[in-house]
Amino acid sequence: MLRIGAVSYLNTKPLVYQLERLAPHVELSFDLPSRLADSLDCGELDVALIPSIEFFRQPDYTIVSDACIGCRGQVLSVKLLSRVPFANIKSVAMDEGSRTSVALTKILLHEKYGITPETHPFPIGTTPEELQTDAVLVIGDRAIHASDDVFVEHWDLGEEWCRWSDLPFVFAMWVAHRDADLNGLENILSQSRNLGVDNLEAIAEQECAAVGLSAEISHRYLRDNLYFNLGDREQRGLQLFYDRASALGLAPQGIKLFQEGPHRIGYAVS
Repeated sequence: MLRIGAVSYLNTKPLVYQLERLAPHVELSFDLPSRLADSLDCGELDVALIPSIEFFRQPDYTIVSDACIGCRGQVLSVKLLSRVPFANIKSVAMDEGSRTSVALTKILLHEKYGITPETHPFPIGTTPEELQTDAVLVIGDRAIHASDDVFVEHWDLGEEWCRWSDLPFVFAMWVAHRDADLNGLENILSQSRNLGVDNLEAIAEQECAAVGLSAEISHRYLRDNLYFNLGDREQRGLQLFYDRASALGLAPQGIKLFQEGPHRIGYAVS
């Protein structure tokens, strides 16, 4: 059995739609993006949907599918909420769920305002209003619910990246160790994504209660705020994200991200 780890958020459901039917030889589990990265790194998973920043940090990793979680504008589920004007932020509580969004926050604050605030944990189970930091990074389903009543400014980080870079942003991809034998799973992951994209309304109706949203809002989020194909522009956006992350010391330098192969998109140290 191939052990596959997927993100436990609504935005992942189209990527695993009917996956276990298409691939009876897989064992599918769900967790937070950051925990999936740790599980893949230590060998507890064979394939995982991990934060894109983690892909940069492990030279042994390769992208194994053109399915991804990305956006080409407002993403809705990744937000930075601030009690002060963004230029005055001195401390940020970072959601423990995603390391990519943490890196994205640091990059945008540095690029737009030249600031590097202190970072503090934002534990799972805590609300943004409970925290005392100037700003709070919120991701996933709880970001869709987040109220900005006590905050004077807010960013949708997907929208801010796309405005600043004029490129899409890729939050997570299917990744494996380079020598992993996936037994044809690469193509199956793309098939599952294609089926999911064709059935977004059905997915929204099935999953909406679990995330506390209406079926209409869930469907609109999946249809309008997310993009599930790792195309040429997404790869360019991923490259720019790597360039800025490595310049700030958030990823190792000197990496060539994309190398074409018969089935995989990978990278190796230059």
